[in-house]
Amino acid sequence: MTKQVKEAPKFKRRKKRPCPFTIDQINQLDPINVDKLTRYISDRGKILPRRNTGVSAKKQRMLANAIKRARNLGLLPYCSE
Repeated sequence: MTKQVKEAPKFKRRKKRPCPFTIDQINQLDPINVDKLTRYISDRGKILPRRNTGVSAKKQRMLANAIKRARNLGLLPYCSE
């Protein structure tokens, strides 16, 4: 009888990309800093999901609140025109 050799997995696991806010050590997001927030908004004005931005869950909640505050202040659009 011949022994069966285990095959290597056909795919490689991708390394998780680190949270951009953790790299820069940002613990508070300022809603007035519109340049940073526009990076996380689609062209239609929607907040991009975590799987697209690579932000951790805790920081994504913080990001969403900052975007909503900036919208309330009139700095960011609610939707595209």
